[in-house]
Amino acid sequence: MAKKGKGNRVQVILECSEQRESGVPGTSRYITTKNKKNTPKLERRKYNPCLKKVTVHREIK
Repeated sequence: MAKKGKGNRVQVILECSEQRESGVPGTSRYITTKNKKNTPKLERRKYNPCLKKVTVHREIK
């Protein structure tokens, strides 16, 4: 029997939306995986070391 692979899971990049809007230099990005069938757009609260606080990170293409 062949093993089932991770066919529905894809890697996505999360980027800080607050830092992008403020114009502060640098970027805060995280890489994670998501199920492409169940999750339309991923949005998480993560720590931004440039702004030194927890901000909303959204999926980018």
